[in-house]
Amino acid sequence: MITIKSYQSPFGEIILGSYKEQLCLCDWKYRKMRTSIDSRIKKSLKSEFQPGDSQTINTATLQLDEYFQNKRVSFDLPLKMIGTDFQIDIWKKLMEIPYGETISYLELAEKAKNPKAIRAIASANGANSIALIIPCHRIIGSDGSMVGYAGGLKVKKELLKLEGVNFDHQMSLF
Repeated sequence: MITIKSYQSPFGEIILGSYKEQLCLCDWKYRKMRTSIDSRIKKSLKSEFQPGDSQTINTATLQLDEYFQNKRVSFDLPLKMIGTDFQIDIWKKLMEIPYGETISYLELAEKAKNPKAIRAIASANGANSIALIIPCHRIIGSDGSMVGYAGGLKVKKELLKLEGVNFDHQMSLF
């Protein structure tokens, strides 16, 4: 069973999910890929979603509260990343991006030692089911512009603002 619970962030509703006391889901409830991501998780774990509580979800809730209150800059949670080896490698690289910093897809591709795979890397970024903890919101365009985000560009900008990212050199969202 995959235990799921809703979490209300200052920027929208997030679904938290744990499997065998590992966080496998921390994702925006209203995103375009919701159905496909949920299906991937259920299929991979050969399990179904069941509303409830778990120690992992309670710890994630506490740490998310601290993050949104500017009292936490990193997360300490057991993660269950569900994806291809390539996707998991990219997600691990995302976790190396420090709080309050951004990099471009090209820089991420170079970190992955695969500079020609920008589209595949962007796709892996979009398939991330553990938002915030795996900070896909810290990826920007090579020109400094805001690029796609599962929670929406407005939420992405708010998250980066929360982390203290300076937008003076970046293009406006609106």
